[in-house]
Amino acid sequence: MNASMCGTAVLLTILLLPNVSASAEAAKETYENGRSCLERKDYDAAITALTEAIRLNPKYAEAYFARGSAYGSKGDHDKAITDFTEAIRLDPKDVLAYCCRGYVYRQKGDHDKAIADYTEAIRLDPRDALAYRYRGSAYGDKGDNDKAIADYSEAIRLDPKDTLAYRYRGCAYGNKGDNAKAIADLTEDIRLAKYAGGYFNRGVAYSKTGDYDKAIADYSEAIRLDPKLAGAYCGRGIAHTKKGEYDKAIADYSEAIRLNPKYAKAYHARGRAYEEKGDGAKAGEDLEQAKKLGYSAASAIL
Repeated sequence: MNASMCGTAVLLTILLLPNVSASAEAAKETYENGRSCLERKDYDAAITALTEAIRLNPKYAEAYFARGSAYGSKGDHDKAITDFTEAIRLDPKDVLAYCCRGYVYRQKGDHDKAIADYTEAIRLDPRDALAYRYRGSAYGDKGDNDKAIADYSEAIRLDPKDTLAYRYRGCAYGNKGDNAKAIADLTEDIRLAKYAGGYFNRGVAYSKTGDYDKAIADYSEAIRLDPKLAGAYCGRGIAHTKKGEYDKAIADYSEAIRLNPKYAKAYHARGRAYEEKGDGAKAGEDLEQAKKLGYSAASAIL
């Protein structure tokens, strides 16, 4: 290249720089607007803004990530995965992008792909407690309680205040029938974050051990904290039934049904309580309604 041509190339580069800079600045401004919309949960506006940011800067990894988050929040899993995948292509070390794509795969029921993404996130950052907790949940979805417990335990080691890790590990221990460890973890969950669901979960664990008085106490506290928690009324009703306190049980089942008129298990349980009281007519009505709502002992949950 002669000196004249070289000088021309340098001049063109200098002339183009302001346009590139202006485009990048506009992309950043549009991206920030999209992030603000995302934080306000205005997902359509967020997607519109972030799409413009990507048009202005097609290599904007953060914009792809944010738009993937917006799509995921709307339940558009395929578009979310596409955007997270592009974010990862542009920034292969983005741990959060792997975690978020894994979460969306989990929402789609593709637990193996979710586990693969969480595993890569852990490889990139072995001290990421959330990645261990997320992978534990994916293993739990597959029914692999042992691997789930191992991952929750590592999450707790890395972050001893991760209340969700205690909660989920407690539930995994409960699934394995280790109710003592379940109660210990759920007690720690309650200590870290006092909330209705924590007492409900521990009430379930106490019921499994046959300690119905403690179960009733926990369900009652759950109800105090959240009077609309139908499952707590049903759980307390079951504990009362086990103690032969059928009137109290029926009152709890009735409240559970009032809160959730399609609560098949509550109808079934109330029907059985009426049977124990010798009220065949009411028992028959409730058991028939439970059947209509699709109740089966194998699928029943509180």
